[in-house]
Amino acid sequence: MRSENASIPVPELRVIPRDAHAVSRKDISSSALRVLYRLRDSGFAAYLVGGAVRDLIVGGHPKDFDLATDATPDQVRQLFRNCRLIGRRFRLAHVVFGREIIEVATFRANVDDGSGDREVHDGGRLLRDNVYGSIEDDAIRRDFTVNALYYAIEDFSVRDYVGGFEDAQNRLMRLIGDPETRYREDPVRMLRAVRLAAKLDFEIEAATAEPLPRLAGLLREAAPARLFEECLKLFLSGHAQESFLRLERHRLLEVLFPESAQAMAANRSGALRTMVLEGLRGTDERVANDEPVSPAFLFALLLWPAYCRALATLQAQGMHAVEAQRRSADRVTVHQLQTIALPRRFSLPMQEIWLLQTRFSLRQPKRVSRLLSHPRFRAAFDFLSLREAASPDHAEDIAFWREAQLQPGAATSALPGSDAGGGEDEELDPDGAPRRRRRRRRNRAG
Repeated sequence: MRSENASIPVPELRVIPRDAHAVSRKDISSSALRVLYRLRDSGFAAYLVGGAVRDLIVGGHPKDFDLATDATPDQVRQLFRNCRLIGRRFRLAHVVFGREIIEVATFRANVDDGSGDREVHDGGRLLRDNVYGSIEDDAIRRDFTVNALYYAIEDFSVRDYVGGFEDAQNRLMRLIGDPETRYREDPVRMLRAVRLAAKLDFEIEAATAEPLPRLAGLLREAAPARLFEECLKLFLSGHAQESFLRLERHRLLEVLFPESAQAMAANRSGALRTMVLEGLRGTDERVANDEPVSPAFLFALLLWPAYCRALATLQAQGMHAVEAQRRSADRVTVHQLQTIALPRRFSLPMQEIWLLQTRFSLRQPKRVSRLLSHPRFRAAFDFLSLREAASPDHAEDIAFWREAQLQPGAATSALPGSDAGGGEDEELDPDGAPRRRRRRRRNRAG
């Protein structure tokens, strides 16, 4: 049901009793329960809300437990000595229990009567929203219907004001209110729609999906640091491959990674895209096996098509191979930073992974030893192995370096020039080109 203003739906309360839903206290963090009970016992309304309720309803295992209340952030802080207030755009209370943080948000109003703290950009983007209201107001201020479900601690029911319970059962992502208006308020909601649909294996409702290609360019207005964090959620949470496919489908990938998207579109064989998808599949496997995943490796993978295209362009212009590699790496990184703020602690290792790829074809004993001891060797070798998914040309190099890791001495002893005595030693100068140094000969005269 909607009001005359289509962007503001009219909330209609539906109470789902305990025996009609799957949310149970045994699946809720004990810290979250402590906060809920203290808020209730202090006379405030308190609910588990958002993704935790959604995930529990569909049989998932939430990692975070967020709460909503009619207590203001200052009132929450007065109740909990282990509480700190954060945020300017959205004022929140964080109640800290060791390494676990319970986020407590005050019910937000849908309209500003002038007494609150709200700021909206001329284009409709919401810059600050600290106007407090009722639970009904709060429900229609949330982004997706499945995120506007409230678990009440007093009777263990689920409160639904916007049809989210039915959408969760139908595995459907639906925006609350007019989709275009909501995307303009916060363009990152477009990425959230894709990410949550990929994570939950939901479909995006037709009216929610339709504006995505048209409004994708709004993402350029989002803070690059925020897009970096959103990319980590998209690709390092166990559903990277599906997120990539959905970003492609809704024309968001070409805004997030424009040069890589262009390179993959121009690659007739499809080898570059195949490699990216294979790498993302491997990332999902590592997350599922609780193995570490690296943002540097992830971005090396996602930006590899852009790097390959830039490298081919510079080499076609006659630039020396080593110089072309370094300039391509710098150029791709600088261009990508305009959209996504990739920190140097990740961008520098990313470039090293790229620049080490050409060294795998060099078999001189000293080069083999140096590369094996390089701090980025393992990541670069894993990347080389991944490249085999796009081209079988690397099979020989992969076999050699796999053996070199298992038996370093045996791998180098069979190479020409591996004798330790006499001759010339070959080193690499700072730009990667070989330089030769003759051994000093002892003066045997006299």
